[in-house]
Amino acid sequence: MSAHDYEIDVRPLADDLGGGFVATVPELPGCMSDGETPEEALNGAYDAVECWIAEAARLGRNVPAPARALRYA
Repeated sequence: MSAHDYEIDVRPLADDLGGGFVATVPELPGCMSDGETPEEALNGAYDAVECWIAEAARLGRNVPAPARALRYA
């Protein structure tokens, strides 16, 4: 499984939150990134997914399978 297998939601951030964009990974609690552009937020989210999975593995925690991959299996 790769970071690109997970659904990532990219949304604009309100100006009072600093503006830019936030990318969240619904299947991985707390996994998110932000950036000045949607592309920057998305690329950061791919890195965040890799880190999230690595840390979960290090802690012996379950890593949810990406729902998108399950739909096409």
